[in-house]
Amino acid sequence: MVTSVLLLLLMSVSGRVVTRDINVFQAMEMRSVIAFFMLLPLVYREGGLRAMRTEILPRHIGRNLAHYLGQYAWLMALTMIPLAQVISIEFTAPIWAAFLAAFFLNERLTWRKGVVILFGLAGVAFIVRPGVAPLNPGHLIVLGAAVVFAISFIATKALTRRDSATKIIFWMLVVQSIVGLIPALKVWTWPSAATWPFIVLLAFSGSFAHFCMAKALSHADATVVMPMDYLRVPLSALIGYLLYAEAIDGFTAAGASLILVGNLFNLRRPNAGKIEPTPT
Repeated sequence: MVTSVLLLLLMSVSGRVVTRDINVFQAMEMRSVIAFFMLLPLVYREGGLRAMRTEILPRHIGRNLAHYLGQYAWLMALTMIPLAQVISIEFTAPIWAAFLAAFFLNERLTWRKGVVILFGLAGVAFIVRPGVAPLNPGHLIVLGAAVVFAISFIATKALTRRDSATKIIFWMLVVQSIVGLIPALKVWTWPSAATWPFIVLLAFSGSFAHFCMAKALSHADATVVMPMDYLRVPLSALIGYLLYAEAIDGFTAAGASLILVGNLFNLRRPNAGKIEPTPT
């Protein structure tokens, strides 16, 4: 999950660069197609294309339609509001995911997990400060993305009970390549030479972040794994400051501190509820 967090941070930086040069639909299509070929060595390690057959294809399609919608909204928000705000509002997603996991996956929502969620929610509120500053449409767009991402997280957790992480990412790339082809062709323009390295980085970081996340979810409850993703909030604030001169104010620092405390509290807890990992 730590590797997933680092890759998602790379994705946010590369995604901002890419979407300044080409349309979001095209960026998503190029990401899916390029990442498909990057994934092939893992596919053949597991037995090739035949081994990617699945008995739960409708669930893969549903999960990836939700994820495609959330990803589009997330990338669009990157072009509208500061990076730290995008990531902060996105971090309502693990909160929704924790509740959804309790209701739909029968995972226990213990008081310890509740404390982590409350610390995370308080940290996000400190950073975004709703009601203090006027809302940009980008705030609402990324909030919608957060809800859709929560659905995608829960669907991914359910898929790990039947399919390997490689198979989950294989179908993610196939489904999203098909869904996004026509929208991408309608807005297609050739990227500049300077943008291509960031397109490749976007494809690698975006897809293998989900591979790592799927592996993590196959070994632990969603309510244990997903709160670790809160680390992206303070790290994204630091990246925004260093790369884009986006100031870190006292509220952002306080919110980041609350999120870090919640994560440390979560990580101190022994993983008592071990489950059998899925085949990889």
